Amino acid sequence: MLEKRIKSAIRDVVDFPKKGIVFKDITPIMKDPVLSNDIVDDLHNSYATQNIDAVAGIESRGFLFGYPLAMKLGVPFIMIRKKGKLPYDKISHSYDLEYGSAEIEMHIDAVSEGQRVLIHDDLLATGGSASAAANLIEKCGGKVAGFNFLVSLDFLNGKEKIKGFSDNIDAVINY
Repeated sequence: MLEKRIKSAIRDVVDFPKKGIVFKDITPIMKDPVLSNDIVDDLHNSYATQNIDAVAGIESRGFLFGYPLAMKLGVPFIMIRKKGKLPYDKISHSYDLEYGSAEIEMHIDAVSEGQRVLIHDDLLATGGSASAAANLIEKCGGKVAGFNFLVSLDFLNGKEKIKGFSDNIDAVINY
């Protein structure tokens, strides 16, 4: 079962990035190309019939499976990056994290009017970065077709923060 394989690969890192946080580290998954391919296949199977026009990945771990998913779906990939990392004209959105604050940016021409965009990230915690990404998509005239995460930390209630953008919220595994 895919869920069991992913959970056995993820390691907990205590007190990272600050004391009291138990970080779910997905980097061991990258050492397993079979598991990585199975994850991309599973994501593709979930979204192949949902009329997704583009996939947006949130820096940086959202790129790991978001970009391969976009390629497999045959749609553009949109990079949503930390402030100061994109070279062209961009828009930005500030938000709170569970352990601080941040600002993300997207190129102004990344999304077309009415384009249905699936937002992907590795982890849903409080929903701050996913909500900020959805705001960027909508500022450019796009529509949030859904959210997908490799991991959801359900006890942090991140779905509550993003369900106003879309009811299509899914995670491969939940804690």
